[in-house]
Amino acid sequence: MTGQDPTAVAIDTSKPHPARMYDWYLGGKDNCPVDEAMGRQMLALDPRVPVLARVNRAFMHRATRWLAQQGLRQFLDIGTGIPTEPNLHQIAQQVAPDARIVYCDNDPIVLAHAAALLRSTPEGATEYLQADVRDPDAIIAGAKEILDLDRPVALSLIALLHFISDEDGAHDLVGRLLAELPSGSYLMMTHATADFTPEESAAATEKLKAAGVTLALRPRDEFTRFFTGLDLVEPGVEIVHKWHPELGEPVPGQDDGVIPGYGAVARKR
Repeated sequence: MTGQDPTAVAIDTSKPHPARMYDWYLGGKDNCPVDEAMGRQMLALDPRVPVLARVNRAFMHRATRWLAQQGLRQFLDIGTGIPTEPNLHQIAQQVAPDARIVYCDNDPIVLAHAAALLRSTPEGATEYLQADVRDPDAIIAGAKEILDLDRPVALSLIALLHFISDEDGAHDLVGRLLAELPSGSYLMMTHATADFTPEESAAATEKLKAAGVTLALRPRDEFTRFFTGLDLVEPGVEIVHKWHPELGEPVPGQDDGVIPGYGAVARKR
């Protein structure tokens, strides 16, 4: 499903990209000067942005571990980002070696590193799909090549939907994806918010907009609306690092002030 020669992919380095900025926040090397420059502007507004990136990553680890422990064996991870170990498939296959994972991202640089995402256990499977969350039909069509959509699937949308505006129909996109998944499937999701840092968040939104990057920092009730019709797993919508902290190690600095982001996992009835 990768479908392209990674060496032939044209990467736009004229403007920052969220996946590469996220890599920079995490201390990675697969980013461009324009990504670092914008990242430093974000840090000037809120020095804790790298902590937020790390707690999002840690939430993904904990939620994936929890879901695999509940018997989930299929995962669709949209907005994968540049590979940073341990990846979702490594967490899932530690619990269940037969787990099957489809990764999906729209950034060509992720395609260039897709081999790191495809190191599955012999019992399981991993695949990478180059597609955009704004095209759910293409994602579902690609996912069907590796996943059995008659069986439950965990849909992972980690730190993604705050880059999708209401004009692009963020809530409808999630609903469209979930509509293709059977009962017993789960949605695992995190989302940045301006609830705790309104002034800094407004400034960050404007800076990113000027650079061609959409940032839609939704309040708690708008984040919760993504889970309409689903059964939230306890403790429901929580500050990201407070969702089942016993399932992983704490991120240094996570308790030094409020983390401006929510996380939740919910089951499709």
